[in-house]
Amino acid sequence: MSANRILELVESAEETYRDMSLASVKAWKEKTGGLAIGFMPIYVPRELLHAQGVLPVGIMGGGDDLEIIRGDAYYQSYICHIPRSTIELGLGGQLDCLDGMLFPAICDVIRNLSGMWKFEFPEKLSRYLDVPQDFTPEMGGEFYKSELLALIADLEKRGARPYDKEALRASIRLFNELGGIVRDLYALRRASPWKVPTAELYCLQRAATIWPVEEAITILREYHELVLADETRTPMDQARVVLAGSFCEQPPLGLIKTLERSGCYIVDDDFIQVHRWITRSLDVEGDPLEALVNGFLFDAMASPTRYCGDKTKGTELVTRVETAGAEGVLFCAPSFCDPALLDQPMAVASIEKAGIPWTAFRYSENNGQFQVIREQAGTFADSIKLWSGV
Repeated sequence: MSANRILELVESAEETYRDMSLASVKAWKEKTGGLAIGFMPIYVPRELLHAQGVLPVGIMGGGDDLEIIRGDAYYQSYICHIPRSTIELGLGGQLDCLDGMLFPAICDVIRNLSGMWKFEFPEKLSRYLDVPQDFTPEMGGEFYKSELLALIADLEKRGARPYDKEALRASIRLFNELGGIVRDLYALRRASPWKVPTAELYCLQRAATIWPVEEAITILREYHELVLADETRTPMDQARVVLAGSFCEQPPLGLIKTLERSGCYIVDDDFIQVHRWITRSLDVEGDPLEALVNGFLFDAMASPTRYCGDKTKGTELVTRVETAGAEGVLFCAPSFCDPALLDQPMAVASIEKAGIPWTAFRYSENNGQFQVIREQAGTFADSIKLWSGV
């Protein structure tokens, strides 16, 4: 029975994130009368939106279910795929139930998309959420706090609940709980990857950017308990790999399944980072707004979009490989993703220095053919099993 329930949870999650009409968001709005604000990857302070009665909704492109027609007119052919599919969803009416969009500072393409959104949907909130690249409280902290206060004011003007410290504190507790469950699932996958197939975890995480946080906590906790107790899933002789590079434009589900079928256990990844961007639970004792600021300054994960100061790019990736007990790295970056592809040579230098095998390929969110990638990943996994330690 547990296997059937696991399948039900995963299928429900996949149905949720593939539903480009956002039926679950419409139902939530009808039930609560609240605002729903979309956000682009990779991080926004969802706690703040929740505290003001707003449903944060992850908008991560149209995937392989959407035909791009009008969206291609907005971007050059050498631009990544996710902005074209996002503008296509907006122009096609699929995002009409959203009261606005947040565009976090990822790259120039997303900055430009925020401007297009203001032009195309002037009646909606469209906000580019800038983030600090100086991580001192006096500079970066004050800057980010001013950005959060401006966001609070914008939401209130749109009809959101006024900012309340205790409401934010309660919201931080909820998102701390969700983040803890996601970290537990990642830890279980590192220890026993056959119990938590990455394709399943991916579906659940995608849906958890759309579900209300309370619902996401319930479903992910149930999934965790079920797979932990399931004795029917047994290990196979597969290569343990870290998949790096796909932090913004998400890969199609078929690509993840292909990698797992090729002989790879994905024991760590860069998917859907919003759940793990803050690497530990935020403080709930002091000023909750300061907790959000300090979390971003001091506890955010390493990313190509985040300034690393005098640290060496790729050092964090080596640590992740070692922590996960991985045997190699798959660099899996979206085509034309400047942050990921510009970082990759530096990351490669670090893992080569550490003697870690690697291979690389590119994808777009609407990929449908994976045979070449399957052969490449399968050959990589075979070479690890045949030659590692020789």
